[in-house]
Amino acid sequence: MFGRVSETQNVETFRGRSVPAYQRIATAIRDKIVSGELAGGEQLPTELELAEQWGVARQTVRNGIAVLVSEGLVVAKRPLGHFVRKRENMLYRPQGESRDQPVSPEMDRFYQQITEEGRVPSQTIDVSLVQATPDIAQRLRVDPGTVVVARRRVRYINGEPININDSHFPLDIVKDSEVMLPADVARGTNQVLADLGYPQDRAIDEIYTRMPTPEQIHRLGLGPGTPVAVHYVTGYVADGTPVRCTVNVLPSDQHVIVFERKFERTWS
Repeated sequence: MFGRVSETQNVETFRGRSVPAYQRIATAIRDKIVSGELAGGEQLPTELELAEQWGVARQTVRNGIAVLVSEGLVVAKRPLGHFVRKRENMLYRPQGESRDQPVSPEMDRFYQQITEEGRVPSQTIDVSLVQATPDIAQRLRVDPGTVVVARRRVRYINGEPININDSHFPLDIVKDSEVMLPADVARGTNQVLADLGYPQDRAIDEIYTRMPTPEQIHRLGLGPGTPVAVHYVTGYVADGTPVRCTVNVLPSDQHVIVFERKFERTWS
């Protein structure tokens, strides 16, 4: 797959400038990953093998591989070596907030979707009282630092973390409900709010793209250089009072965001 590189290849230029050897190595491997010649989960040749193939020092090879690691294309699994990152992409449907619950109450919407695709879903759930950060406080219309209930979830596919789903609620609304329990809520937290007298009338969706915070990197086990999409969903009752703010954090290399819209026919 990786033949010895000729001297001609070793002196490539780009716009009249010599291209450093480590960049040429990164480009060659990147092209094989993008084309599918190197599949997800496949191991790269060793640093020594690549150094011999390219006629360069091992440090030059390390620099080239470091570029691919920073791009999220390659992961290091010590002491085994470097592997092409294997992605378990998930279709993320923002409009799914309004879907009916699955027939099997023990599975939430996420479980239903992934199970139907033949993959194994799991999640961790943590419930705690936290001080509202400025972004949550703004959306729930409370002062920063106000104590709110946070249901924090990390979702997994085949044992790999896939996204974060953290929902925040005013404490005085949900303090005596199963929202406070660190377990899946079979009827859904939206239905719990409705049964408590706070049926949501509408929601506002906001999607931002940015680099993850250190906490998000830790929770999702993200590699260097992986941006995320952050989807805020703020739910309101009929009088305009916000009763829920959910923050979904989606690694960009593991999700396809899909919107579905229905047109009301207004033309003849």
